[in-house]
Amino acid sequence: MELSHSLTLNEEALSQISEARRPVFIFEWLRFLDKVLTAAQKSDIKGCQKQLVQQLMNHIQESPGPPTRKLIARCLATLFSVGDTFLLFDTVNKCNDILKNKDDSPSVLPSKLAAICCVGTMYQKLGRMMGRSYEETVQILIRSLRNAESQTRIEIMLTLEKVCAGMGIAISNVHKDIYKAARHCLIDRVMAVRCAASRCLLEMLNHAPFLYTTELESLATLCFRAFDGSNYTVRCTVAKLLGALIAMTQKQTKTGKGHQQPQKGLKLVSLDEALGVFMSGFLRGGVGFLKGTGEIIKGSSGVNREVRVGVTHGYVTLVQILGGKWLEKNMKTFLIHILSLAANPKAASSHVDAVYSRKCINFILRSVFGKMLGERAQALACKEIAQIIIKEMNSIDFNPENAKDVNQETLFSQHLLVCALQEIGILISSLGTTAHDLITDQSLNLIDVTIGVLIHPCQAARLAAAWCLRCICIAVPSQISPLIDRCVNSIEQFRTSPEAIAGYSSALAAVLGGVKLSPLGVPHMKGKIIFNTAEELLRSASQNSRLSLNRTQAGWLLIGAIMTLGIPVVKGLLPRMLLLWRNSFPRSAKELESEKARGDVFTWQVTLEGRAGALSAMQSFLQNCPELITDDTTRRLLAPIESALAMLSNISGILKTYGQHLKAPAAMVRLRLCETLLLLHPQCYENSYTHLLRMLVAEFTLTENPANTTTSQLRTVCLANDSVILGTYLQETDHRTIEDQLQPNSAAGSGALEHDPCCLYRQINSGQEIPGPLPLGVAVIDISVLLFGQIFSRVTNKHRVQMLDHFTECIKHVRSTRQEAVQMNVFTALLSGLKGLAETKVNINQDDVKKSAVNLIIGALTSSNPILRYAAGEAVGRIAQVVSDSKFTAELAQTSFDRLKSARDVASRTGHSLALGCLHKYVGGMGSSQHLNTSVSILLALAQDQTSPIVQVWSLHALALIVDSGGPMFRGYVEPSLSLLLKLLLTVPQSYIDVHQCIGKVLSALITTVGPELQGNISSVCTARSSFLGACAVMQDHYDPLVQAEATGCLQQLHLFAPKHVNLSSLVPTLCRTLSSNHLLLRLKWDIWYFPNSIFETIFLFRFFESSSCDNKISSIKVK
Repeated sequence: MELSHSLTLNEEALSQISEARRPVFIFEWLRFLDKVLTAAQKSDIKGCQKQLVQQLMNHIQESPGPPTRKLIARCLATLFSVGDTFLLFDTVNKCNDILKNKDDSPSVLPSKLAAICCVGTMYQKLGRMMGRSYEETVQILIRSLRNAESQTRIEIMLTLEKVCAGMGIAISNVHKDIYKAARHCLIDRVMAVRCAASRCLLEMLNHAPFLYTTELESLATLCFRAFDGSNYTVRCTVAKLLGALIAMTQKQTKTGKGHQQPQKGLKLVSLDEALGVFMSGFLRGGVGFLKGTGEIIKGSSGVNREVRVGVTHGYVTLVQILGGKWLEKNMKTFLIHILSLAANPKAASSHVDAVYSRKCINFILRSVFGKMLGERAQALACKEIAQIIIKEMNSIDFNPENAKDVNQETLFSQHLLVCALQEIGILISSLGTTAHDLITDQSLNLIDVTIGVLIHPCQAARLAAAWCLRCICIAVPSQISPLIDRCVNSIEQFRTSPEAIAGYSSALAAVLGGVKLSPLGVPHMKGKIIFNTAEELLRSASQNSRLSLNRTQAGWLLIGAIMTLGIPVVKGLLPRMLLLWRNSFPRSAKELESEKARGDVFTWQVTLEGRAGALSAMQSFLQNCPELITDDTTRRLLAPIESALAMLSNISGILKTYGQHLKAPAAMVRLRLCETLLLLHPQCYENSYTHLLRMLVAEFTLTENPANTTTSQLRTVCLANDSVILGTYLQETDHRTIEDQLQPNSAAGSGALEHDPCCLYRQINSGQEIPGPLPLGVAVIDISVLLFGQIFSRVTNKHRVQMLDHFTECIKHVRSTRQEAVQMNVFTALLSGLKGLAETKVNINQDDVKKSAVNLIIGALTSSNPILRYAAGEAVGRIAQVVSDSKFTAELAQTSFDRLKSARDVASRTGHSLALGCLHKYVGGMGSSQHLNTSVSILLALAQDQTSPIVQVWSLHALALIVDSGGPMFRGYVEPSLSLLLKLLLTVPQSYIDVHQCIGKVLSALITTVGPELQGNISSVCTARSSFLGACAVMQDHYDPLVQAEATGCLQQLHLFAPKHVNLSSLVPTLCRTLSSNHLLLRLKWDIWYFPNSIFETIFLFRFFESSSCDNKISSIKVK
C-alpha cells in the first residue's frame, strides 16, 4: 500500500496487484492525494495537473463506490482550487455528458453517481468560479430526478444543496426550480431522500427569502407531511429545516454577502404567528396558522405522533438558532405558548395521548431552559412559570356544582400544571443551594404556590406538585422539617377533604423520599409522628365512605415512605407495622370465604386498595431495611403474603360480577404482590409455586385481559449490544424521552407519575429526572415476567414441560395482533426463565423439555415481526446454553444451516442468521467450534446480498457475535472477514446506515481478535493493519454520528494494540469536534476514550487542550 502514496496514480503498481485489492489501492491513493493537495502550492502540482485530472476522470468511469467517489470529487475540486482552472469547464462538461446518458443499468449507475457528486463538490468549493455553467447542470439534474432510483435522487439533492451553498444568490433564477424538485423529494417514500431534500432546502433558506415569506405556510405544511411515517434520522433532519424556517421569520434581514433582501411590501411574521405554525403541526399536523386557533380547538381528528415528535424537535431547533438572549427576551411569550399546548384538548384526546404530549412539552422546556440559560435566567424562568401556575389555579372553580364544560377545562388544565411543576422541580434541582433566594422570595412564595396545587381536583396535578416539593427539599434541605410539619398539620386540618388528604399525603411521602438524598436528614421523632398520622388515617377510613378510599391510600403511602428513612426510624415501629400487615388480610380460608359472601363493589374497591397499599409498604420495608429481615420477620411477613395470593386465586367470581370497577384495584394487588416476592428469596415461598405460576402465566398470556398489552422488558432481557436491530441506540441520544413513544411494541414512552404514586418516595432510575412508572397493565405484565424468571429455574421438569406446551397452545389459539402480543410476552418470560436457569447453573437435559422448547422457539424465527425474530434467536442461544449438550447444539445449528441454504425470504434468512450468532455467543467458542467454519461461510455469503440491506444487517450482527465469542479460534477467518468488510464499506450506499454500523461492530470485534499481533511487521499483519485503518477512515468520513461513533471505538482499540501506527495528530481535531458534537453518542465515545484508559499521554492531552475550542458540551464528560 506504500506504493499508493504518490501524487499521481502508480498505474504500474496497480496493474500488479489482484483485481480484488485494486479498489482498496485506489482508495488509499485518493486518501493520500486528498491530504497532499490540501497543503499543496500551485507550483507543486503545475507539472502533473493535466495527468491528475485525466486519472481522476478515468476513475469516475470505472464505477467507484460511495467513499471513493467522495474522494474523487474532493480531489478534483481541490485541484482546481489550488492549481490552474484551464480544464475546469471541460471537466464540468464531461460530467454533464455522463449525466445526460439515459442508460440506467446497474453498471452505469455508479459512474453517474460519481459525476453528480463531483459536480456538487466543485460548485461547493469553487463557487462563482464555475460561471454560468450552473444553469445547464441544474436543469440536467432536475430532469434526471423524474425517473431516477433512490440513490440517484439522494445524490442529486445533495448536489443541489452544494450548488446553492457555493453559488449563493447568484443562482436566484433557478431557486424556484430547485424548490419544486425538493418539495417532491421531501415526502419521498425513501427516508434518505427526505433527509437529502431537507438539507437542500435548509441551505436554500440562506439565499432564497421567498421560502420564509410567501412559501412559509406551504413549506411548513410540507415538513409536517415529511414527519408522517418518518424515522428518527428524518425527524431530526426535517426538524432542523422547520426550526430554521421559522427562525428566519424572526431574524433581522441580513443584507451582507450571500443574502438577499426580502421583497418590499411583504408582511413580517409576528412571533405569535410564527409559533402558531408550530402549534398547528403539534396539535393537528398542519392547519394554516392564519386560520386562527379556534378551528384547531374545535377539531376532532388526532395528530400523528410522528408529526408531534418532529414538531417538538423543531421547537428546540428554533430556540437554539435564535439563541439564549432571544429566549430571555421572549421568555414569557414562549412559556405561555408551550404550556398552553398541554392544556389544549387536541393534545389530550386520551390519557396516553396526554402523557405523550406532556413528554414532548417537558422535552422542549428541558432542552431550552435547562441547557441554554444561566442560573440567573433559570431563576427568572421559575418565577415566570410560577405566575402561570397562579393564574391557572385562580381560574379553577372548586365548587362541585360546576357546569360540565368548566369541569372539562379543569381536566385539561391539569396537564399544563404537570408540565409547569415538573420543569420548576428540575430547574430548582439543577440550581441546588443557589435556589435558596428564589424559594424564600416573599414576593413569589414559590412553596405556597406549589402547595396550592395539592388540592387540585386531578391526581396528576397533585402528584406533580408533590414531586416539585421533593425537588425543593433536595435542593434546599433546610425546607424539609418545616414542610413535614406543614403537611402533617394540613392533613389534620383538612381531614374532611378527599383532595387535601390525597394531596398533602403525597407531598409528605415525596418529601420523606428525598430525605435520604439530603445530608441533614430529619429527627427520628418525625418518623414516629408521621406513622401516627398514617395509622390514624387507616383507623378512620371506615368512618366516612366518601373519604374511605383516600384515607386508605394516604395511610399506606405514608407508611411506605417512612420505610425510606432507614433502620434507626423503622426499627422501633416494626412491631406496629407487622400488626397492621397481619390485620390487613384474611387470616384463614374460612375468613376469606365469609369475606367473599358479603360486601358491595365499593367495599371491595376499598379492601383491594388497602391490601395493595399494605403490600407496597411491605415492599418498601424489604427494599430499604434489609438488615431487619430476620427469619422470624420473614415468617411473619409470609402469612399476609400467602393470604394475598390465596385471595387473588379465589376472587375471580367477584371480579366477573363487578367487572371494570375492580379490574384496576385487583391488578394493583397483583403488582404489589409480585414486587414484594421479587425481594424475597424464592425458597421462602416454594410451597406457593403452583398457585403463583398459574397467576403469572395467566397474566402475561393475557388470559383474562381483552387488551393486547405487551411487556416493556423484551429489550432488557435481550443482549445489551443489540442497538442496530432493536433500535436501542435511541437510549444513547439526547432525544430518548420523546422518541421512546414511537418505538414499536413498547410502552417505554408512556410513563407518568399518576400510574404509581409510590414512585414519589422510591429511588428513580439513573438517567431519569422525573419518575416515569409505566401504565398499570404494562407494569403488571413486566413484573410477572421477571418473577416467572426467578421461579422457572426452581420448578421440576414436569412443570416446565406443562408451561412450555401451554405457551404453544396459547399462541396457537389466537390470531393477528393478539397473537403477536401474546408471543412477545411469552418469549420475554421464556428468556427471563432461561436466563434464570443459566444464572443458577441448572441444566435441563430431559428430552420432552427440549422438544417443547424447540417447538415453541423455531417457528418464531421466521416471524414477520423483527422483534419476535430477535427474541427467538436469543432463545435458541439460551436454550443451547442451559441444555449444554453438543448433540443438541449441533441439531439446532444444522436446522439453521439447512434453512439458510434453501430459504429466500427475508424473515427466514434474518431469523436463522441471528440464531447462529446467538448459538456461538451463548455456547462459547469451544462449545461451537465444529460449526464455526460453516457458520462464518454462510454469514459472509449473506452479508454480500446487496439486494437486501436487512439481510446484510442481521448477518453482520450475527457475525459480530461469532467473532466476539470465537476468540483465538476465529483468527483464521480474520482475513476473509476483513476483506469482505472493506469491500462492503467501499460499495454499500452510505444511506444504509444500519449496514455501516454493523460493519463497525464486526470490525471492532476483529481488532480485538487480532489484538497485540497488530504491532508486528510481517506482511499479513501489515496488510490487516492497513485495512483496519482504511476501514476506520471510511467510517470516520460517514455523515451519520452512529457510524462515526463506531469508527471512534475502532480507533481506540487500534491505538491500544498498535499505538505507533495511529496518527494522533490527525485524530485530535476529530476528537475535538466529537466533544462539541450535538450527538450524545459521540460525546459519550469521548467519555470512553478519555478516562478509563492510560492511552492518552501528557503530550496528547496538551495537544488536545491546545487545539480544542469546545463549548458548553464539555459537561457531557464524566470523570470515571
